[in-house]
Amino acid sequence: MDIRNFFFKYRSFTPIPIGLMIIYFARPSSAYLPAGIALLLCGELIRIWAVSYAGGETRTRNVGAPALCSSGPYAFVRNPLYVGNMLMYIGIVLIAGAANVFLMIATTVSFFLIQYSLIISLEEETLDSLFGESYVDYKKNVPAIFPRLTRWNSDDNRTPAGLGKTIKTEKRTLQNVFLILFIIIVRVQYFS
Repeated sequence: MDIRNFFFKYRSFTPIPIGLMIIYFARPSSAYLPAGIALLLCGELIRIWAVSYAGGETRTRNVGAPALCSSGPYAFVRNPLYVGNMLMYIGIVLIAGAANVFLMIATTVSFFLIQYSLIISLEEETLDSLFGESYVDYKKNVPAIFPRLTRWNSDDNRTPAGLGKTIKTEKRTLQNVFLILFIIIVRVQYFS
């Protein structure tokens, strides 16, 4: 089995060890709390924006897409969901705190950069074969992880889904965020 397929198929579960590490080492500090909350909210807002354009196809366990999405956040960065996830996890690390919070952030970011580089490699091979020259053009103009400062103009004129439908699609991510924050609170309150 291609390791990239493993990370893609189980991308909802592979961060569990990172989450457990964050919980285990949690030592909340009010100094990091505002930045943590801001990054968590920023990451989730990016995810909501991205899901409103890409829809439920972002939850699939099969690599591919029915159409090339290059509007909304996808006009700035090819992988806004992954950018949002990384910001959310950094925010959770800052909220949880740790004896060495910057080592925890470095470990978390390293994990996601490795995982996402593998997943992006697999996705790009598939999208190259599905969309050919239009995807090659998109790839040339829109960066994978670090966003452009200006919107890339494409022929993709889709409109975003409504907030209700988007939140319904994003429900599992929101539940996971609340669960990890709840576990951190319980761990700090009762098991410190």
